[in-house]
Amino acid sequence: MSLVLDSAAQDLLFREARTANAFTDEPVTDEQVRAIYDLVKYGPTSMNQSPLRVTLVRSPEARERLVRHMAEGNRSKTAAAPLVAILSADNEFHEELPQLFPHFPQAKDAVFGERPVRESSAALNAALQAAYFIIGVRAAGLAAGPMTGCDMEGLRKEFLDDDHTPLMVVNIGRPGPDAWFPRSPRLDYEQVVTTV
Repeated sequence: MSLVLDSAAQDLLFREARTANAFTDEPVTDEQVRAIYDLVKYGPTSMNQSPLRVTLVRSPEARERLVRHMAEGNRSKTAAAPLVAILSADNEFHEELPQLFPHFPQAKDAVFGERPVRESSAALNAALQAAYFIIGVRAAGLAAGPMTGCDMEGLRKEFLDDDHTPLMVVNIGRPGPDAWFPRSPRLDYEQVVTTV
């Protein structure tokens, strides 16, 4: 075996894990979400930036407002999920760089002084962090249902502000009996990896 991670953990995080479409009604606690974040915050990003923001949609009123912005095929599963998170990129992440990248505190202005540069970097690095977040949900023994089928501009106006760009909505919970679609194919190593 070429991997250090044991087979059960590989199955939990990757081989057996899939996007969940249905959940039990067991709640997802704030403690579970904190444990997920406290693990995945260590995932690498460029210059240690941390642009990911997580908005937990817990109240029935907020859930109703969220569901209105989801694509038709995503509405019922979003309405029924134990917890829903809106993942977004904070385009003003550079304000935290003196704390997060202390050996080059001037990066805040020298590298990220221009808004288009920040938006591009925030989008890439928050997407990386969103992937870590999904893996963290799986590491907690839960299932994630990430979705981009929604009105992103509507989400931004409803839940965020002009400095935050929504990336995806993630349903979170214990998978229910009809949670999984059959696994879709993946590309083989030879189709992806080239040696030069």
